[in-house]
Amino acid sequence: MARGRTTPPPSASKPSGHARRKGAIRPDVAPFVPVCDAVANLFAPFAEVVLHDLASGTVVHIAGNFSRRELGDPANLHEIDFEPTDVVIGPYEKTNWDGRRVKSISAVLRDASGRPQAVMCINADMSDFESILLTLQSFVSVPAGAGQPESLFRDDWHERINRYIRHWTATRGLSVSDLTRVQKRELVRALADDGAFGGRNAAGYISRLLGMGRATVYNYLSKPGAS
Repeated sequence: MARGRTTPPPSASKPSGHARRKGAIRPDVAPFVPVCDAVANLFAPFAEVVLHDLASGTVVHIAGNFSRRELGDPANLHEIDFEPTDVVIGPYEKTNWDGRRVKSISAVLRDASGRPQAVMCINADMSDFESILLTLQSFVSVPAGAGQPESLFRDDWHERINRYIRHWTATRGLSVSDLTRVQKRELVRALADDGAFGGRNAAGYISRLLGMGRATVYNYLSKPGAS
């Protein structure tokens, strides 16, 4: 994230008393306030948007405040390696006051003549998403070495067919619901070569999985080039 900057920009070093007054927003910066509010409202309660005035080097607007910053606080833009020539800075990672992980991105906002007037920092609280991710990983994972009960799956040709089809489609970047007629024919032949039709009513089961009639399956088996 850092680019080696160790000193803040002159505009951010000494906040003016005027800008410290809550609600004191320069006309050049005021048009950006609704943008901050819109982003925060769209992603509430996970997003906070902080508007920094470059002229005063202070925070002049906060939408969806969860960082406990206050209007008039120093911008401290040197912490994100701000340079006036920047357009977008980040994404980068921060830590909230309560230890929550925050993913942030900053945009330099300019006036009609291209002069930088403000920096809008969007902070996204990742804690809830990380918790959901951990829950999903825990739910879908199987303990290492657990395997499958041999007594249950020894003669379960349904399971073997399911696995074969999943592997066949996954290695080709396909899904069963999107297979073309040609691809279904190839899959049926591959299943046959692997002995999948040895189970009783296997043809009917495979036809249901692939969404086609049993007669079509038998046609593919008897005539490999049929469509």
